[in-house]
Amino acid sequence: MTPTDENGGSGERSSSEQGSDQYDLTVVIACYQEEGHLRDSVRELTAELDATGKRYELLFLEDKSTDRTADVIRELVANQPDWRAIYHEQNVGRGGTVTEGFLLARGDVVGFLDIDLEVHARFLPPVLAAIDDGADGATAFRGYKVGLRPQSIVRHILSQGYRWLFRMLFDVPFKDPETGFKFFKRERIVPVVQQTRDKHWFWDSEIMVLAHKAGLRIVEVPCRFERRADKQSTVRIVSDVWKYLVAIRAFRRRLRAGHAPASTRADGPTQSSPGRR
Repeated sequence: MTPTDENGGSGERSSSEQGSDQYDLTVVIACYQEEGHLRDSVRELTAELDATGKRYELLFLEDKSTDRTADVIRELVANQPDWRAIYHEQNVGRGGTVTEGFLLARGDVVGFLDIDLEVHARFLPPVLAAIDDGADGATAFRGYKVGLRPQSIVRHILSQGYRWLFRMLFDVPFKDPETGFKFFKRERIVPVVQQTRDKHWFWDSEIMVLAHKAGLRIVEVPCRFERRADKQSTVRIVSDVWKYLVAIRAFRRRLRAGHAPASTRADGPTQSSPGRR
């Protein structure tokens, strides 16, 4: 599979091209079936980013949606020199797409947030502030406003159950590993990203465990999660739960075999710090 950029050429860029512009921040936007809300979400995101005063780039990665997501992205990036787009020729998966974005990023800080903004972009300032204050990374610790839809209630119960299972199986301090709102110092996270293997939803948990074992100090920042009633979820509960269980088993085997990055800090891994409201 070869990704293509907005001009129809190869999505791969040389290191000299990647270093030609310097940004404070790269926001990776992994897109799949986002047509209905993408324009509004990007407008809200950029309003928050502009208020930070940081120089940033947006990096869209379109993962072979079957709706008009790719067309919307082409319209958004037109005449925006600090916005780039990669279009996949076949579906890669959420984890593989975010990994690609992190490796193509040019910002000192790189991260992603789910572009449906169920955790809103207004939580970006405290997440970025935690990194400015010295953390290697910061993620959203989601507090749920669940609503009364049966599927939302089921997903909330499964999410809470997964948090419990994760903390029982992996010796890490994080309370919300699968959050889709993660930002890191690029120089610290890229070596960790290169160690990831999962291409799908388990990637979120994998990167947190590997980052902790590599010695990164990651802060969890309390944020509000609000399920969108107007968005059709791409999560398939039964099949995705099974895939999570298979991925967990494979990852635990890998950790027992010692295939994980060693700490790059002299004092070893540090505990997650309380986030700011």
